[in-house]
Amino acid sequence: MPIKQLQYIVYASLLAALTAVGAFIPIPIGPVPIILQNLFVLLAGLLLGSRWGFTSMAVYLLVGAVGMPVFTGGKGGIAHFMGPTGGYLIGFAVCAFVTGWIAERSSGRTGWDIAAVIAGSLLVYACGVPWLKAVTAMTWTKAVMVGMLPFLMGDAIKAVMAVMLARAVRPMLQRQLQTVSA
Repeated sequence: MPIKQLQYIVYASLLAALTAVGAFIPIPIGPVPIILQNLFVLLAGLLLGSRWGFTSMAVYLLVGAVGMPVFTGGKGGIAHFMGPTGGYLIGFAVCAFVTGWIAERSSGRTGWDIAAVIAGSLLVYACGVPWLKAVTAMTWTKAVMVGMLPFLMGDAIKAVMAVMLARAVRPMLQRQLQTVSA
């Protein structure tokens, strides 16, 4: 196995683990605590690109599906994919892929990173809100009011943090990958 591929496996695993840790870190601000999962989902896409960002979140979801307590509140198991949060969980993989896809084309430009995290964050809602509506039989208005609006401010803060962290970490990551390739 090439060293560079091994490095990406390690980085993808690290971001999957950080996503799990983020599920345990509630920051009590406003009506809904900010959970840091989405921060690491966005970072996976920004730092690893579409393929490895998606892989990172697939690993996270697989670990949770087999029962490891990596989801919010220390929960795990396949049943969470059938419950009200299942769409959001699947949205994490979609988010990391699309965020990474945009970031790969951005050459590290901040404006494109911002577009990437906005698109990725909206895709989490695009997967989560309809699933929430379907599973709970809520109206569209109620599903949006419960499953999106209370989280927008926190997700905006996490998106800004993800862009800032990516700008700081990306040069080190690229140097590390180039050192091994040389």
